Amino acid sequence: MNSVAPVAVKLWFCPNEELAPGIAATLAAHWLDEHEQEIAGRFLFERDRRQYLVAHALVRRVLALESGVPEAEAVIWRTSRGRPFLQKPPEGLPRGGRELDFNLSHALGHNLLGVVRRHRIGVDVERLDRGDQGFDTIVETFAEEERNWVAQAAPGRPRDRRVLRLWTLKEAYSKARGLGLGLPFDSFAFTLAEDRGVTGFRPPENDHERGWRFVELEPVPDVLAAVAVLAEPQESPVLQLHHGFPWGRAAPRVLALPEPPRVSAPR
Repeated sequence: MNSVAPVAVKLWFCPNEELAPGIAATLAAHWLDEHEQEIAGRFLFERDRRQYLVAHALVRRVLALESGVPEAEAVIWRTSRGRPFLQKPPEGLPRGGRELDFNLSHALGHNLLGVVRRHRIGVDVERLDRGDQGFDTIVETFAEEERNWVAQAAPGRPRDRRVLRLWTLKEAYSKARGLGLGLPFDSFAFTLAEDRGVTGFRPPENDHERGWRFVELEPVPDVLAAVAVLAEPQESPVLQLHHGFPWGRAAPRVLALPEPPRVSAPR
């Protein structure tokens, strides 16, 4: 009897302080392509430039480990909607396979990168201590049932946490679909457990897949992260969570991905 190999969903959570500013600049000078170097040079504030350099050095290092394509030789293109992807050699990746998808998110000094060999992945990370940065506006983009759930929480951090839990999940899902903010956030909805976990999902009308897995994480206190990945029903995905900049292959924390949530009909 043939068995399907587990899908490894690999995550790297890397705070900026894991890479000293001078080292980040040196790696970026050697690894980033001309387009990335140009973008890095446009930032007015050093903190924003550092965030960009660490995030994109992280991407190239992880892609090198996973694909076998050296950091400086990786060709990263973007779709018409701005989603980056690795241009794969015609003969396949040096470390095997022809498929590899990745997704990056960063927020105020924290970076999250997801990689999967099959299917698509989307990730998002947000800091709960970001202050009052448009929470009311964010909630207005949600579906009605989600707005009602947010309103049931006490004002302040309990309500902010509910907002960011939904927001990170919506961002992760839309990024996995390759649509970003082109997908109206009120066209689909999540039902969440009180503490952590997706118990229900109402997809948008244009999504007929039934294998979405969703993960909520809090890699460090008050930093919320979400992952959306597609997997076949017979697959048993596992999540490998790495912490820090990947100089080597330190053993990750291994978690089982939850089963797909209950799916309700699109409206």
